[in-house]
Amino acid sequence: MIELAYGGAEAAGVPVWCQDEAGPYQAIPQPGAGWQPVGEPRRQPHEYIRGGTAKLLTLFRPATGEVRAKGVPNAPNTVLHPWLQAELTQVLATLPLLTTPEAERPVLARWATWLGHEPREHLPPLRLILVWDNLAGHTSWAMVRWLFQQGVMPLYTPLSGSWLNLAESVQRILVRRALAGQHPQTHQEVITWLEDTVAGWNAAPTAFVWDGKRRERRVRARQRRLGGSAAVLADGQLIAA
Repeated sequence: MIELAYGGAEAAGVPVWCQDEAGPYQAIPQPGAGWQPVGEPRRQPHEYIRGGTAKLLTLFRPATGEVRAKGVPNAPNTVLHPWLQAELTQVLATLPLLTTPEAERPVLARWATWLGHEPREHLPPLRLILVWDNLAGHTSWAMVRWLFQQGVMPLYTPLSGSWLNLAESVQRILVRRALAGQHPQTHQEVITWLEDTVAGWNAAPTAFVWDGKRRERRVRARQRRLGGSAAVLADGQLIAA
């Protein structure tokens, strides 16, 4: 269902957003390349002082590359859920109002396509799909009901399938740009660098395409590795050892 959402929901008028939390990241020297004069390598401090940790709450729209993010010291549900609700409310406010009857909307813009059945109670028109990790707090009825009442359909990544959440992909890029080779002194410095990097990303965002050219190259490479003779032995014919 997540692959179907990435492949066709936007064309049906239903934007797809992904949510994830990156981190925690410690305020200690971070691994990564850096530029130093020849013969003067960067030296790490001998003191092992922890300056706290930070996480990055991320809401990402692959079709446009837009990232909405906030740095926090920690991310329990009491922090994550209010932030996500506020961000989704702002996103939904930018979408056009829907007056088309459910039966006349594209197949991928109907609740039944994603629920697997017709809604058992009245719901507003489907307006947005949210790809989300399958954590206990994310599946709480209070949160799920709020999403349904806003016209948001959550799609949960399966066990060991977090790679299906493209928010993780953009987070790896953002965190590497913000922290690689750096030495933040405090968790607030980590937060500031992460948020500044997000602002720079949004100045010229890159859209993520599911089943794009890179995956096509991987498929072709795999086909070449599996290449060989198509001949087979006739039934009953044995090969001498």
